Amino acid sequence: MHKTGLVAAAHSDLTSRTDATRVQIPDGAPLVWNAAVQHRPALIVRPESSQDVQQAIRVARARGMRLSVLGGGHDWAGRAVCDGGLVIDMSGMRSVTVDADSQVATVRGGVTAADLIDTLAPYGVVAVTGNCGGVGMAGLTLGGGYGPLNGRFGLAIDNLLGVEIVLADGRIVTADARHEPELFWALRGGGGNFGVVTAMKLRLHPLDQLIGGMITFPWSQGATVWSGLGAVLSTAPEELTVLSGLLRGPDGQPAVFLAPAWTGDQRGGEAALDALGKLGTPLTTQVAPMTYREWLRLFDTWDVRGQHWAIRTRTVADFTPGVIDTLLEAGLKLPALPSGISIHHCHGASTRVAPDETAFAYRSPHFVVEVVAGWETGDGAAHRAWSDAAAAALAPHAMPGGYQNLLGPEDHEQIVNAHGDNALRLAAAKSHYDPDGIFNAIPLPSKAR
Repeated sequence: MHKTGLVAAAHSDLTSRTDATRVQIPDGAPLVWNAAVQHRPALIVRPESSQDVQQAIRVARARGMRLSVLGGGHDWAGRAVCDGGLVIDMSGMRSVTVDADSQVATVRGGVTAADLIDTLAPYGVVAVTGNCGGVGMAGLTLGGGYGPLNGRFGLAIDNLLGVEIVLADGRIVTADARHEPELFWALRGGGGNFGVVTAMKLRLHPLDQLIGGMITFPWSQGATVWSGLGAVLSTAPEELTVLSGLLRGPDGQPAVFLAPAWTGDQRGGEAALDALGKLGTPLTTQVAPMTYREWLRLFDTWDVRGQHWAIRTRTVADFTPGVIDTLLEAGLKLPALPSGISIHHCHGASTRVAPDETAFAYRSPHFVVEVVAGWETGDGAAHRAWSDAAAAALAPHAMPGGYQNLLGPEDHEQIVNAHGDNALRLAAAKSHYDPDGIFNAIPLPSKAR
């Protein structure tokens, strides 16, 4: 039921709906990443310009239809595909324009991390992305954006220079440091809750390659590895960012993994990564110079569309004994692949931004624990129970709130605290720019809706 280009008059029979898990985008992949999402939109439109988006919003509002925006389709809760409403599918707007002199990329609203990094490769520059190539840049960036370059270059939102956005009232505006500065503040951490971002300007960074890869350790060494990793990262230079976590190793047993990314000089990188390898006795060590795009491919297992997924999250200040014990217990009960745990580290440049400079408030060093339950078929009850239990066990050791891009609609207590002292200001911006609550891309506390 796709409509391409300008939005035509909505179907006279809006009760005929399309199953979002079966609608196909041009490359043949499912429309949304998570096959567990069973939302059925009444109408899907695929704009090719900001004016098309403008008209889509007007059609939805005129007909009293719920509205959602589909970028990369990686929100695990499926909020990009509203049930019974109109979906604005941004996959028709995936162009990237590079200004090599100013080192700025203009990225349209449907661009994924892989789209962007592949376009930038000939220029010897990169942009700050997340850890998976299939994730949409707009959703990732507006929510915060943890990834392998955070230590040196900051979060994705710290590299956002401006946006073109279509607001709930249909206006097309520019938001940056000089134009609509309050909207620009709210977008950086408040997510797509203020309109449809049709283009972003992103700061670029010179980087031909990094040193990175994957190191795995036996589960019996988990406590030693995470304790040692915490000590290493407490004094780590900003050039080193390490993703760690839990997966099944080459022998099918639970294993600890470290996925370092070193963006400094090669000699310093060799020393830093050697120290990581000595945290235990590795099962595997695959670390070498590589391109940024090659690093992103390390996590293709968690980027597969058509699998069923559920995610829970907690944010912790450090690898304390309580946190480590909880991780070890979760590993003993780890379901089959592709379930696992991914732990993102926020340090360096990401922490040198004042908490009130953007709506994203978590600026002290911390770790985001992402508990990923994945399964092939069925309702996944056992997998969901595992992720729920792991997150609940981490709660006593966690900071208030959590990373809003990973929170689900039922994570009420965490949602309330997700923006810290910025919540009231964010609520005021929401009331001003979207008073009728048309956009709900990521969870906001009720006082900010």
